[in-house]
Amino acid sequence: MPGDVVVVGSGPNGLAAAVLLARAGLRVEVREGADQLGGGMRSKALFDSGIVHDVCSAVHPLAVAGRFFREFDLPGRGVEMCQPEIAYGHPLDGGRAALAYRSLDRTCEALGLDGPRYRMLMAPLVAHSRAVADALLSDLRSVSWALALLPFRVLAAGNPRFFRTEEGKALLTGVAAHTGGRLPRLPAAGISLLLGHLAHTTGWPVPRGGSQRIANALADDLLDHRGIIHIGQPVTDLRELGEFRAVLLDIGPRNLLDIAGNLLPDGYRRALEKYRYGPGSAKVDFLVSEPVPWANPELSRAGTVHVCGDQAAVYASENATVQGQLSDEPYVLVTDPMVADPSRGLPGKRPVWAYCHVPNGDPRDVTGLIRRQIERFAPGFSDTILASRGTNAVQQNEYNPNYVGGDVSAGALDLRQVLARPALRWNPYRTPLNGVYLCSAATPPGPAVHGMGGYHAAKSVLRDVFGISELPSLAPDEERVQ
Repeated sequence: MPGDVVVVGSGPNGLAAAVLLARAGLRVEVREGADQLGGGMRSKALFDSGIVHDVCSAVHPLAVAGRFFREFDLPGRGVEMCQPEIAYGHPLDGGRAALAYRSLDRTCEALGLDGPRYRMLMAPLVAHSRAVADALLSDLRSVSWALALLPFRVLAAGNPRFFRTEEGKALLTGVAAHTGGRLPRLPAAGISLLLGHLAHTTGWPVPRGGSQRIANALADDLLDHRGIIHIGQPVTDLRELGEFRAVLLDIGPRNLLDIAGNLLPDGYRRALEKYRYGPGSAKVDFLVSEPVPWANPELSRAGTVHVCGDQAAVYASENATVQGQLSDEPYVLVTDPMVADPSRGLPGKRPVWAYCHVPNGDPRDVTGLIRRQIERFAPGFSDTILASRGTNAVQQNEYNPNYVGGDVSAGALDLRQVLARPALRWNPYRTPLNGVYLCSAATPPGPAVHGMGGYHAAKSVLRDVFGISELPSLAPDEERVQ
């Protein structure tokens, strides 16, 4: 008997949609083209069977702050979210560093002259963190009072002259650069406020044992509710799925064009063809013998470190990638997961995760660039390296077809493509094809492991296709918890 719903892709959004639909009593199948489920949440043993490397996403502030995972309750399912003492840091020349402590007061104190300005930005967001996170992770078609907290703060955070010290300027600039693309710009400033204030509330945790633990928890819940998961089964033609009443696609616009072809109306197809992708990402997985020897020892307590230099250096690096150039001193995002999760490694062996932005589709290996940039702020880092594996932007795309040209954000994050993602439609999840919905990071609220694209798309399917308006509980079943 065919199922009610098929979900194509097992990334965080696909699995979130599948879980919600299965808990509503529907028969749900997931089809994953790769030989491992999880999409951007996969972990592997790359160099040693006892060392866990996250091959894509590693740090998950939105997996504890967003509504879907709050209700799904990862800790209640045995997935411990490990918090570093310092959420993130940003080294500067001369052994200085800007540091986002879990305590807002301590962060403001360390910023000195810029402490009051940082507090003015962050304190109201921290006080209303849940409402702010829910507003920014919404379908962007609903109105929340929390949005009133943002306009002034977004303008201030996006103003290169708002902070006066190098530390103040660097602290949010490093977060804004997560988005990839031109800096400064307003969407990046908004994301820096979302992620930045979470450093002082729910934190920037890593899952004990690796990001795969999140994917496995979602899959376990789906299987517990009669769901079926097929791996190694890519979908190449949308007509293969005609037996299902609803189809949810955790894929990007270009992939939809590939599998739907002329089934799509001309206007919608043209809109998807105009969808733009941002810079690519190139990654290096290091196996090292000891913690990163940061020149500023406080950084050894930070789970995430933004490496580049001052604000001007970050701007220069990120803007170069938009112009098709690879910076000699790139912005590098570094994570040492064992700072928070000692289970990831073995004595004398630990994983270090690092990536930088590159021009879209750039085939170059950036291992040397990244190593030298880390060495600049952590003298002796090269001497700790036991092994490394570089993944260029082309290989990122091969790893996940949604990452077109290596763009792990699944589409440029400019103002137009934040509001009209992937096309200008009142319901961005529903395609013109009957019963076919998109639920990937190319839909609101965009990239990261939060599951909210899948959550919003599944709500639309329940309402439109099955006439179900009351959402099921996502809380762990008592039997599994016991």
